[in-house]
Amino acid sequence: QVQLVESGGGLVQPGGSLTLSCATSGFSFGDTAMNWYRQAPGKRREYVASIGATGGSTNYAASVKGRFTISRDNVKNMVYLQMDGLKFEDTAVYYCKVVLRRGDYWGQGTQVTVSS
Repeated sequence: QVQLVESGGGLVQPGGSLTLSCATSGFSFGDTAMNWYRQAPGKRREYVASIGATGGSTNYAASVKGRFTISRDNVKNMVYLQMDGLKFEDTAVYYCKVVLRRGDYWGQGTQVTVSS
């Protein structure tokens, strides 16, 4: 059974930092690329970042490039999203996603609120 559990969200001031974590189980984590998405109130879910199976390749949405860093720990089966220089428009529910042959799987999400 595939499980993705996000944590680390919270309330932060503009310019601040947060690190999100996604604990995974139920699939071969070390062989699988991982993704972060987000959904702001009233908006469609959007891609944030992805990382290859070995961690050697990463990609970012233009809106977060240079501020967010995706990483993974293939021993702990965890994926992380370090978010620096947070802006009001980064407020959203952040989701971890994995794409497997058997289907796409999402976590329950963690809320990030950027507010002064």
